[in-house]
Amino acid sequence: MTCVPDSLGDQIELRVSAERVPYREALSEMTARNAAIATGEARELVWLLEHPPVYTAGTSAAAAELLDPRFEVVEAGRGGRYTYHGPGQRIGYVLIDLRKRARDARGFVHALEGWVIATLADFGVEGFRAEGRIGIWTRDVDGREAKIGAIGVRIRKWVTMHGFSVNLTPDLSHFGGIVPCGIEEFGVTSLERLGKSITAEEWDEALLAHAPAFLTALDRACPPAGGGQLGQSEAAE
Repeated sequence: MTCVPDSLGDQIELRVSAERVPYREALSEMTARNAAIATGEARELVWLLEHPPVYTAGTSAAAAELLDPRFEVVEAGRGGRYTYHGPGQRIGYVLIDLRKRARDARGFVHALEGWVIATLADFGVEGFRAEGRIGIWTRDVDGREAKIGAIGVRIRKWVTMHGFSVNLTPDLSHFGGIVPCGIEEFGVTSLERLGKSITAEEWDEALLAHAPAFLTALDRACPPAGGGQLGQSEAAE
C-alpha cells in the first residue's frame, strides 16, 4: 500500500500491489470493500494491480465467445462479456461512492474512459471512444483501429466497483482464447506493440497526475450523447 497523494484527497485510499493478485482474491476483496463503502465503514478506493492470466466473464458473456479456455475462467459479476487479464496489463479498480457526487452511471463510465485516454496521451498515444464499441481504442501499427484498454464496471447502491485495464506489455496471443468483449471485427494492441516502452510505475504516475480531472468530471452533468456507454457495465440499486 502506498501513501495517498494529494491528487486523490483524504477520502480515497490508493493501493498499489507489487505482486500479482489472483483474480478471485481481488474480486472477493473488492466485493467486500464495495459493501463497506456503502455502509460508511470504509473509504473509497483506487487499486492498481496486475493479475496472473485469467479470462473473466461478464453478465452478457456468450459461451461461443470462449474459444480456447487455456486459462482459468471466472464469472466477474460486472457487465459485459469475456475479457482477458494477465501480466503486462495494468488494472485499475475504482470504488467510488457516487452518492457523494453525481448519481450518473453513464457519467462515471465516461469519466473513467477520459481518465485512461488522458493518460495514454502523455505517452504519445491517441486513445478514443468508438460509437457502439465499449473500451478504449487507438490506431494500431497497421493503421487499423484496435483496442488498447477495456472498461467494465458494476454499481451497487451507487458505489462503483471493477474499472479499467490497459495493455502495457501483455502477451497479445493470450487474447486469442476469447472474442474480446464480443467484438470480432477489431484486434487488440498494446503500448509495447506501438513502440512505447512503459513500466507499470510510469503508467501509475501519469494516471494519478490526471486523478483531479477525473474526480472533477464525476461532479459534472451527463456526458455528451454517445459517451460513456453502458454495454460493459450495469447499475443496480
